[in-house]
Amino acid sequence: MGFIINQVQSLRFSDLLVQLGVIGEEEAISLPDAMRQIHVRNGGPVDQSRGFVLHSDDYMVDSTVPVADDICLTATVDILRAIAGNGGPSQALMALGYSGWAPGQLEAEIAGNGWLTCPASRDLLFDGDISTKYERLLAHLGIDLSRLVNDVGHA
Repeated sequence: MGFIINQVQSLRFSDLLVQLGVIGEEEAISLPDAMRQIHVRNGGPVDQSRGFVLHSDDYMVDSTVPVADDICLTATVDILRAIAGNGGPSQALMALGYSGWAPGQLEAEIAGNGWLTCPASRDLLFDGDISTKYERLLAHLGIDLSRLVNDVGHA
């Protein structure tokens, strides 16, 4: 399971809270600006009605799954209530849907150089600058995008 982190949906976090009945419309209006402006990400093409929250490890409930040293995943409405009530994690990314692979498929794609991988970075994951995230991620890996080409050849 994986998540697309650089594609946003038109749905804002506050709208999602209202749709799910976590808060009322009047409460949504009184949310802090920063919370009302959070965009929900397009997590992937699979099960786009299902929500996931990647977040810092300062919030844990029974359903929370650690995915890296300081990054966790929670997929229950409890975390949405906690965030809306200012009791959630200090950093969070909400996604609807996910990307999935058949058993062994992702590993084969990685082995075939179909993916660039790097250790998880809270700074890159949770910052709000989505427009330059791809380029900054490549720079984090030491890759200059201007040196990559879409065409391949054979000698």
